[in-house]
Amino acid sequence: MRKIRSINDVRVLADNTSHILTLFSGGLDSSYILEELKNSKAKVTALAIDLGDGVDESSLKKITNHFGVDLVVIDARKEFVEHSLVSAIHSQAYYLGDYPVSSSLSRPIIVKKAVELANKLNCDAVIHTANQSQNSLRRLNGALETSDFKGYYGSPYEFSAITREEKTAVLAKSGLLSFQNRNVSGDSNLWCREFESGILDDPENFTMPENLYTWSLWNPDNHLPDDKLKITFHKGYPVSINDQAINFMDMINFLNIHAGSYEIGRYVGFDHLDDDEKVLEIREAPAASVLMNAYKLLETAILPTDVLKTKSTHNEIWTQEAVEGRWESMLQKASYAFTSYTAEYISGSITFKLSRGQALANRIVAQAPMYLRDRDNWEVNITKKRSISEISTPKLKTVIDQVA
Repeated sequence: MRKIRSINDVRVLADNTSHILTLFSGGLDSSYILEELKNSKAKVTALAIDLGDGVDESSLKKITNHFGVDLVVIDARKEFVEHSLVSAIHSQAYYLGDYPVSSSLSRPIIVKKAVELANKLNCDAVIHTANQSQNSLRRLNGALETSDFKGYYGSPYEFSAITREEKTAVLAKSGLLSFQNRNVSGDSNLWCREFESGILDDPENFTMPENLYTWSLWNPDNHLPDDKLKITFHKGYPVSINDQAINFMDMINFLNIHAGSYEIGRYVGFDHLDDDEKVLEIREAPAASVLMNAYKLLETAILPTDVLKTKSTHNEIWTQEAVEGRWESMLQKASYAFTSYTAEYISGSITFKLSRGQALANRIVAQAPMYLRDRDNWEVNITKKRSISEISTPKLKTVIDQVA
């Protein structure tokens, strides 16, 4: 059995392996594992993956230096954008239509980078810190299972349930006091910032502290001139904002700041666990919100309705495979082959009027559109066209003329 499932498994590995790689975010769960490994006979390397929400390397080093372990930070932003986010827009990757999926999109990149480093360093184990109430447990384990990593892998929190209070107390005793003020868990990347657990545990009684939001805060200093936002796509790829060319990563950052300043992109919803239990999650995703909306409007304007209906099925399939951690499955690849083909036809622009909490389109300009621009004139012309009929029987025509 190569699976790491408990704290005891970590302790056994600490005394019987030579090098352990642990995924590290600087959060409570990943820091607690370093506490467990601080007296390890094995060398320990903590890996932080930068997916665009800002990795504070100096803060991470304070924790890793405290435990005497090496820190490696890998910038995976570009790969995340090109591998996952373009596909997510094309596939309209909303969880059950409620909110943009986010952590599901990052897991393949995280595992890929972790396995590459683990193989390079000849690590015997890769540890992550997802628990039973987080879908990341099956997503990360699934990605590791299908990778080429031959060592031990998994999360000690799968079978070891330790409360936030217990972890905080242990770390405080160790000398790390900063976790005492953390009352939620979070997962962030440049596409979305997500929060759960702690004070968000109970859906019947929760409050989202305003200070947890970073992007979607009302801030007139970051509002756009005339509250206008124009997004242009070329063959399914976003290429400019307000007619200024911009690369996709910078576009996402721009939209998070400027669309977010109108409090756009906040979501409250549920995620399901293995046996269909539901857990509450809060998100902010301004860029995802407006980009997905813009793309949907354009493809609806351009694609035939029967294609759109079929595509909606493929959207759901692609997204469900991502949510379940089955990236690059035959089913996901087949669905995306359909979706990416339709993306070749999506060119044009959407202009939004931004207001508090809302981006409302007021101009849609599509290349090769199927929409009407002059309904009255179309009505006259189509009525004339459809009313013309040829009756080949002269006798019948005469009867009709007489009746007329």
